[in-house]
Amino acid sequence: MKKKSAFRKLFGSREFLLAVIVVLMFAIVSAVNPAFFSFKSVTDMMKNNAVTMVMALGMLCVMLVGGIDISIMSTLALSGMSIGMLLKYEHIHNTLLAFVIAMAIGTLCGFLVGLVISRADVPPIIATMGFMYIYRAMGYLVSHGGEWAGASALGTFKNFATTKILGLSCVIWVIIVCYVIFFFFMKWTRTGRKIYAVGSNAEAAEVSGINVRNIKLMVFTVMGFLAGLGGALQVSVYASAMPDMQQGGEMDVIAACVIGGVSMSGGRGTVIGTLFGAFIMAMIPKALPLLRIDALWQNTIKGVLILVVVLVNVILQRVADRNALKGREM
Repeated sequence: MKKKSAFRKLFGSREFLLAVIVVLMFAIVSAVNPAFFSFKSVTDMMKNNAVTMVMALGMLCVMLVGGIDISIMSTLALSGMSIGMLLKYEHIHNTLLAFVIAMAIGTLCGFLVGLVISRADVPPIIATMGFMYIYRAMGYLVSHGGEWAGASALGTFKNFATTKILGLSCVIWVIIVCYVIFFFFMKWTRTGRKIYAVGSNAEAAEVSGINVRNIKLMVFTVMGFLAGLGGALQVSVYASAMPDMQQGGEMDVIAACVIGGVSMSGGRGTVIGTLFGAFIMAMIPKALPLLRIDALWQNTIKGVLILVVVLVNVILQRVADRNALKGREM
């Protein structure tokens, strides 16, 4: 009986469904173009979508407490533009220092967002909309009104994305390390459990001794940290820093989380689900051209695929809730 229950739990999970979707997408596209299912194709796809994959982890934490952050790509632009200009005018030369500066700027931006939301009780969508414009404008100010840093201005920093360790790009190693850390953090630490508790029922969490305001401040700060890291990765991968980079990209990050089964109302979502969601978002733009789908239809199909996956997730969750209710009644 226990084995049956374990199998039922595995095959009925959102993560298993997402894994099946990923396998089916690979199978369909590879049947048309076998080159799609190759080591180089997969690693290139991950590297080119590193920003979405890394920042989805921060959005997972934000959405788990019932929040949303649409300022993240403006934070990314400000962080990336700042190190781009520092490198361009030779104020810094060290790659590690550039990453540290970008992450520090992102952390400060996230902290300010979290402070307004957690202390002033401003709704997340309103607060982050305001900061989205502020940080994007600051990115333009840093760029002296629209300058950009090209490959020649970035020195050795751009080599980070092309350097390989054990056959994998350093960018992919960053993705792997981030997901391993967050998997352990969310699953086995007290703070990770507190994040879920706040999202499930903030009032009950407060009564049980959890400082809800501090948890909210922390998740937005973590989101800012990862946006800063994303800014550095963006500049390195594309060997350029521009104040308008990744404009509108926050929707892909949110979509990756929603596809991965993260609840918009908080309390539900996993790191594994987020990984699959981000992977699906990375596959869509690469797969559609290989299927010879016209560029005009690509966004439409992308939207339809997102809606289908989300609807299936919702149905699956309702079935799981109904089964859990039946179990309690018995």
